[in-house]
Amino acid sequence: MSARAIDMGQGTGGHARATHLAGMATALSMVESESPRELRSRSSAILCEALGGTGKTGWAQCLYLEGSGRWLGSDDDETRLACDDFRHPYAHAIRSGKPLILGIAEARSRLDHEGFQAQVSALPGDWQLAVHPLRAVDGKHEWLGVLALGASPAALEWLRRDSDFKAFEALLCRLWARLARHRGERQREEQLRASLTKLSDGTRRQALSDRLAADLLGDSPAMQTLRSQVVRAAETGLAVLLQGETGTGKDCVARAIHRFSTRCDGPFMAINCAAIPETLLESELFGHVRGAFSGADQAREGLIGQADGGTLFLDEIGDMPLALQAKLLRVLESGRYRPLGANEELRADLRLVAATHQPLRERIRDQRFRADLYYRLGQFPLTLPPLRERREDIAELAEAFVTDFCAREGRKEVGITPAALRQLRERDYPGNVRELKNLVDYACAMTRPGVDIDLAALPGQAESPASDPSVDGESRVTGPVSDLRQALRDFEAELIRQRLLYFDGNRALAAESLGLPKRTLAHKCRLLELDAK
Repeated sequence: MSARAIDMGQGTGGHARATHLAGMATALSMVESESPRELRSRSSAILCEALGGTGKTGWAQCLYLEGSGRWLGSDDDETRLACDDFRHPYAHAIRSGKPLILGIAEARSRLDHEGFQAQVSALPGDWQLAVHPLRAVDGKHEWLGVLALGASPAALEWLRRDSDFKAFEALLCRLWARLARHRGERQREEQLRASLTKLSDGTRRQALSDRLAADLLGDSPAMQTLRSQVVRAAETGLAVLLQGETGTGKDCVARAIHRFSTRCDGPFMAINCAAIPETLLESELFGHVRGAFSGADQAREGLIGQADGGTLFLDEIGDMPLALQAKLLRVLESGRYRPLGANEELRADLRLVAATHQPLRERIRDQRFRADLYYRLGQFPLTLPPLRERREDIAELAEAFVTDFCAREGRKEVGITPAALRQLRERDYPGNVRELKNLVDYACAMTRPGVDIDLAALPGQAESPASDPSVDGESRVTGPVSDLRQALRDFEAELIRQRLLYFDGNRALAAESLGLPKRTLAHKCRLLELDAK
């Protein structure tokens, strides 16, 4: 039936039907609430108007019961009223489950809860306060909160007798319970989605970490942690600083970070800052234009330009000259660089991974490394574990090195006897994984094809730098010391000689095992007259 037909109803009955529909606008306002808080606000406004308006003619507030059921809260302020604190009337209503009415003056004299007194402080003393506990009216009957009404005794009595108020209260409880449950379901769904996303990310990262195990060998806790950190680092665009002793595999980690990053399709450019003379390092990094210096017959793009869109790996960055450190910092901060002799700057979008085995903080104190560059490089610091902290990985590493040697040399794959593996586990490895690889390569070369590597194929422990008396601090120089400087010179010469013998004259490996730049070792060899020995 149309609205016009209702308005034109016959006699008193038609008028009665129209009157019964007068509350539809109020109900619609409540139904359109999108949250429990919005419903409480609209309901309070409707009740204030029903009690005679706003201000001094009526007061209404819906207090919600917190999820734990221990306290009531107000949407208008941060008031918290504990349900077991009977210094306010709401606790009495919640505990009894029945409405109660008391005078405002009586409440002020008998109840001393600070939060409650603040709520009713502006209400006239001749008013009454009605408190109605609210529960869901369906089968669950969960507590929702309380409805607090303040008005003159006559207004509250009229409201109590009005049958529409009972319908209003029932509608309020139904809508409140439905919205609260829907909100709870949405929160649970959001939590579930977040958990699934987290689980998905965790599963994905674990899968990537498992893939990394083919390159970063070892099942020790230290290596599992390292692989997890590598995956995390690869997900970001942060500069990575790899720190650790010589021979721990910083180059392998740098390549893994590039391979698992979003820049994996871009170039991976690497340079050892300690292996390039200082006069050439700037040109290697930044490039140069034709005629920039004597011998620059043609322009050359540096590694920074070549790494555009990819990753630049700077190994042994602790040996970079201070002047170049300042220029590198500018590249990291602005993405701009200037080739030698050029008038204009170029742009490069690259991700930097740096590595060092030197204590950079000590070099900062010695003013040999810039503190601002150190903090810029260390956005994502990674420390590689030494081999002595992951001895349980030695067997797997040794077997992998044997397989690699046989593939390189075109030999039939061989095994390693338990006795040989036991000795490998018991050795000291100042050169870490690189030293282990050298030992295994030597043992493979000393083993006949088709025969497993045995104890006899391994070089004796006495040949290792770790067991050399000079490494342990006992110089082979004997007799009384009458010239300390000469004794120190002899000690240094003997130590360098032993390292060169161990690494078959390879100065790069000897320098790395001593923690020296290659050019520094070469200089010491000349001073100590070791070149001819």
